[in-house]
Amino acid sequence: MEEQKQKTQEKVEGNTQIENASVKSEQIKSEKSEKSEKTEKTEKAEKKTESKPKVVKSEAVARGVSIHASKRHCMYIGNFIKGKTVDAAISDLEQVVKLKRAIPFKGEIPHRKGAMMSGRYPVEASKLFIGMLKGLKGNISVNNMPAETRIFSVVSNWASRPRRSNGKAKRTNVVIIAKPITKEATK
Repeated sequence: MEEQKQKTQEKVEGNTQIENASVKSEQIKSEKSEKSEKTEKTEKAEKKTESKPKVVKSEAVARGVSIHASKRHCMYIGNFIKGKTVDAAISDLEQVVKLKRAIPFKGEIPHRKGAMMSGRYPVEASKLFIGMLKGLKGNISVNNMPAETRIFSVVSNWASRPRRSNGKAKRTNVVIIAKPITKEATK
């Protein structure tokens, strides 16, 4: 009998040791998980504070999809602003909106004051271009491009035209691309 009592006591003691060991292991695991969470939080904070290397892109793009303007007006406005900085192009188009400056057109169009043969004042298309140029200016700053960035190309193409009974539905897709000035390009 005494042997059985000793065996049961040993079993009970063994069970309590196992329970104590499991409790200790759980405590150790919880401490490790707390430490790992703290380290993860500090790593995330360090990652946020670390600045990413700034990538300078080679060009900035602004797109006008199905804008309500004539393809011809967009084409001549594009020729007018090509090679200018974005700020200069916006100021010139604002003068066009005020009817102070004409955009050179080709064809049988009346002569205008200034150093051009013939021209027009496409006010509505100029307003649309001003909005796109402001977007292009934002893209230039986001892409970390220098302030001397000039308008490289302006492409205008026909877009799908909506069906209307009066037939006055004109739509044009416009893409404006700006690139920074390089010393090699100026030579």
